[in-house]
Amino acid sequence: MFATLRDLLPKENKGKTQVELPEGSTVDDLIKMLNIPEDLPLIIMLNGRRETEDIKLKENDRIGIFPPVGGG
Repeated sequence: MFATLRDLLPKENKGKTQVELPEGSTVDDLIKMLNIPEDLPLIIMLNGRRETEDIKLKENDRIGIFPPVGGG
């Protein structure tokens, strides 16, 4: 979890955590488990590729969750 989303994890995790989810879980299931507000737009990266929240997860997937970013 990056930027302002890091504040949702315990400080000792420094934006990283490992979780176990039931087989067939999606990124949306992970978002709910992490208590990320549902109305917050997110950028999801799964194993280095941009994905949507409905993608199913597999064992050892690496997920990056970013708030929207702006600037130039």
